[in-house]
Amino acid sequence: MATALHVLSEQTEQRLKQPQSSWIAGRFIEGSASQAIINPSTAEIIAQFSAAQEKDVEAAVRAARESFDQESWTGLSPSQRGKVLWRLADLMEEQGRLLAEMEMLNAGKPYAAASQGEIPFAADCFRYFAGWCSKLDGASKKLAGMPEGEFLAYTRREPVGVAALIVPWNGPLVQACWKLAPALAAGCSCVLKPAEETPLTVLFLAELAKQAGIPDGVLNVVLGGADIGAQLVEHPQVDKVSFTGSTAVGKRIVSAAQGNLKKVSLELGGKSPMIVFADADLDAAAAGVIDGIFSNAGQVCVASSRLYVHHDIYSALLEKLKVLAGAIVPGDVRDSEASMGPLISKRHCDSVMAHIEKAQAQGASLLCGGQRLNKAGYFIEPTIFTELNEDMDLIRDEVFGPVLAVQRFGDEDDIVALANDSEYGLAASIWTKDISRAHKTAAKIKAGLLWINCHGLPDMAVPFGGYKQSGWGRENGEEAIAQYTETKSVIVRL
Repeated sequence: MATALHVLSEQTEQRLKQPQSSWIAGRFIEGSASQAIINPSTAEIIAQFSAAQEKDVEAAVRAARESFDQESWTGLSPSQRGKVLWRLADLMEEQGRLLAEMEMLNAGKPYAAASQGEIPFAADCFRYFAGWCSKLDGASKKLAGMPEGEFLAYTRREPVGVAALIVPWNGPLVQACWKLAPALAAGCSCVLKPAEETPLTVLFLAELAKQAGIPDGVLNVVLGGADIGAQLVEHPQVDKVSFTGSTAVGKRIVSAAQGNLKKVSLELGGKSPMIVFADADLDAAAAGVIDGIFSNAGQVCVASSRLYVHHDIYSALLEKLKVLAGAIVPGDVRDSEASMGPLISKRHCDSVMAHIEKAQAQGASLLCGGQRLNKAGYFIEPTIFTELNEDMDLIRDEVFGPVLAVQRFGDEDDIVALANDSEYGLAASIWTKDISRAHKTAAKIKAGLLWINCHGLPDMAVPFGGYKQSGWGRENGEEAIAQYTETKSVIVRL
């Protein structure tokens, strides 16, 4: 019996009919020729957007610069700014159904996951950083070796200025909020560029920000592809760039930002290892593996794409994984029976399939999956490979899809070397009942975020970012505020 699809609200239906365009200085600005916005579950066009032109990027940066220089945002008291950010969070939750439905259609998120997880979490980003508005304090300093006389020395934490925020398609709303909330709390003015595949929720967020009381020009959104992002990164009036995306693009951003030596933070690729020791709770570990690699169809930067299993439990865990993977139902995210959504685009789907085909050609053994589904959208079966070695591309490359590479290990000293044998160092997880082993292993893993007996759980208070080629800087927590502030030292002869 066919299941009924989620029925869209009238508000969402009307919203999709409106032309989508860049938001500059508090209003929509019509751009160039229209481009299609695709529903990845059906490959159908659901809306149109007009990409920004060069003059629009100039206007957005100018609006941000003027709002910053005129102190239209920083001129408010910290308490007032905090209340505005809190009000924005309330508005997001009040419009939760609309935001969830647009995220569902545009980014391929199951409605339940979007409405119960991503929208409330995105709103709480602003609540968390609203509290930081009144806590950006400097400190008095005791001088170490100043000549004779009385002196006062202190520091100030000041906003860096105009921030360009470039967010990816795999978590368009949450990633935007991760950057906007600390940038606004620090007092910056922002130009936000969403991925061209997924602009819908970010544009609505900009409207809600104006309703909440954020002054015109403080938050601007420009639509378009890599050329628009490059113009932002190179712009001499941009003081800070925060980018989430691939390592290859991150390296180009570093080069492009050299013109005025703007501050850069990068959250880049990952090839996160998950280590399951022989004493682990197998049911909990199996569930954690499945969620860690197949959530959002594997399109997650911290996806547990490399699984290392102790040889004593290797066969038993594989059996559990095969059963759990087989129970996953890929399908249209409007369908309540579907438990895994689509990949974002045909191009990305083709890329993931190329990784699968190469793994088979290199001799990896396919435990399950491996096929593109005969559906209108961009679906690939949950896929698990075994019998790999460290030289295979599937172990080295970030696939960013529902593809798991499983290897066995025996020696506890060897597993740390295997886990660290990657150009990436974003995240990892360790599964064991031996708490001493867990902490000792965590200390040796070169990754920015470690989980023990869980995987993928985020929290706004916990810094997030990577070692090695997984990026520079941290998001979330006080460390995120630091990315958008400068420290000024003042020494006064009394």
